[in-house]
Amino acid sequence: MAKLYFYYSAMNAGKTTVLLQSAHNYRERGMHPLLFKPRLDDRYSAGVIRSRIGLESPAVGFTPNDNLFDDVRTRLADRNVHCVLVDEAQFLTRDQVYQLTEVVDRLNIPVLCFGLRTDFQGELFEGSRYLLAWADQLEELKTICHTGRKATMVVRVDEAGYAVREGSQVEIGGNDRYVSVSRREFKEVFFGGKRIKLIDPLEQPAADADAPQEALLD
Repeated sequence: MAKLYFYYSAMNAGKTTVLLQSAHNYRERGMHPLLFKPRLDDRYSAGVIRSRIGLESPAVGFTPNDNLFDDVRTRLADRNVHCVLVDEAQFLTRDQVYQLTEVVDRLNIPVLCFGLRTDFQGELFEGSRYLLAWADQLEELKTICHTGRKATMVVRVDEAGYAVREGSQVEIGGNDRYVSVSRREFKEVFFGGKRIKLIDPLEQPAADADAPQEALLD
């Protein structure tokens, strides 16, 4: 039975790497995954999904006006599609999340979506909101805040390391613009005006980071 999956996390948790590994697993078994990515993510070619560690794969770029169900159904006329994978799924529209549920329910094709849950202000993205509501299965991919706690949120920072509190929800950027943090750190940085200071790996870990990593991620 096909399902709609939503794999969500803060930044730098390896979402795109997991997506590309999943696509590789399908191809290794002689199956055909169909990959989508939003065209507004212009850091790489519109037709490529690329991870931070250098893995990449061809993908279909889409805009908010595209009907993903129709796209998948059209491609089925040429060859079978065994799985649909969507990168940066937070940028999906409500209608496109619905279209992906149709891919699952009417075409019986599993759909795996990977994306952020919240934006730099702690608000849900549109795509994430409806994936959280309509997905059959939710999976959190975990990463660590520089405090040692589990990172669940993202802040947008300026050149000095202070949180940017206003602006467009969508602003493409990497580690120079966004930092993954715990909820507690998000409140201190975003609301309290604290400056982000990344901990040097050679420094003594913070007192609350003494617990094993597995415990911090639970």
